[in-house]
Amino acid sequence: MADAVPVMANRKDVKKKSYPKRFDAHQLMKNVVQSYLANKCLRIAGEKADELISNLPTKWQKHGDVMLFPDSSFADPFWHELPETFWQEIAQVHKVSRLGVMGKTVSNGFRQPTVTLLYGKHGWTEHIDNHVRYSFDVTRTMFSSGNITEKLRVSKFDCTDQVVVDLYAGIGYYTLPYLVHTKARHVHACEWNPDAVTALRKGLAINKVSDRCTVYEGDNSKAGLENIADRINLGLLPTSRDGWSVACIALKPTGGFLHIHDSLNSKGQDRLLAEKNYTLQTISEIKQILADVKPNQAEWNVTALHLERVKSYAPHITHIVLDLHCVCNPLEDE
Repeated sequence: MADAVPVMANRKDVKKKSYPKRFDAHQLMKNVVQSYLANKCLRIAGEKADELISNLPTKWQKHGDVMLFPDSSFADPFWHELPETFWQEIAQVHKVSRLGVMGKTVSNGFRQPTVTLLYGKHGWTEHIDNHVRYSFDVTRTMFSSGNITEKLRVSKFDCTDQVVVDLYAGIGYYTLPYLVHTKARHVHACEWNPDAVTALRKGLAINKVSDRCTVYEGDNSKAGLENIADRINLGLLPTSRDGWSVACIALKPTGGFLHIHDSLNSKGQDRLLAEKNYTLQTISEIKQILADVKPNQAEWNVTALHLERVKSYAPHITHIVLDLHCVCNPLEDE
C-alpha cells in the first residue's frame, strides 16, 4: 500500500477563545491606578506616575476565575505596598476573583510554572474548552491554550467502543476530550507529574467520566500496557519519540492508530518537503519498532492518514501531529 500524503485540516470551524476586550479592560485598569495615585492618599504624580501607568500590562491569560499577567508585570516595589482593596478592584475590572503574575517555567522535568498570586488565597481554577471542564492549580501545573485546535480535532474522532491509551496525559488535555466527546470505551492515562495527576483526577470527577479511565502515575514504560489499545495519543513536546516503543507494545495485535506529536524544524528547506520527509522517516521507524516488539505477527502496513499543524512556537519550528494507521497482515501458512 502506498504511503498517504498528509493533508492539512480545514481550520474554518475552529472557534477562538473568548476574552474581555483588551483595550477596554486595559483602560479600566488605568482608571483604577490613576484613582489610587491621585486620590487614595498616595499623592504620586509626575514622571513616576506616568511610568507606573505606561508599564501596566496589555496582555494576560484568563483561566476560569484567575487572571495571569506576564512576568514583567507589576515589578516596581510600589505595587507591593498597595492594599488588598486595590487588587480587588483590578480583579473586578477583569471579572475574576484572583490575580497572579507568571514567572519562568521551572526546568525540573515537569515544566512547572512559577506564579505569584497578587490577589486570592489559592491557585485552583476551572477552565472550560468545548464543553470539557479542566481543573488545575495555576501555581503547580501548566495549561496550554495553544493546543485548542488539536483538542477540537480529537473531539471529532469516532472512537466508539475503542480502548485509548494517552501516554502523556498531563491534566487531561486529550484524555478528557476522548472520554467526553469521542465515545471511547476506556482510556488508560499515563502521567508522571504528581501535581498533574491530582488535576487529572479532579477533571475526571467533575466531567463524570472517572469510571471509564484508569490513571497510571509514573513512568509510562512501567505501566504494563500491552496489546490493549485501538488508539494511542503521544502528546509530548518537544518530541514523543521516547514513547514510540511503549506505544507499539500497547497496540492491539491487529494494530490501530497512533497520533504522534512532534516538533518539526523546517529551517533551510521547504515546509511541505520537510513534512513529507518527516512522515516517511517516521513510518519507516514505526514499522521497524513494530517488527521488533511484535516479532511473531508477520508484516505491518503503516499508513499516514493526516499531518496536522497545531501551532508555530519558534522560528521555523512547528508543533505537528502525525496520524498513522498500523495494520498487521498475518502471513499465510505455506
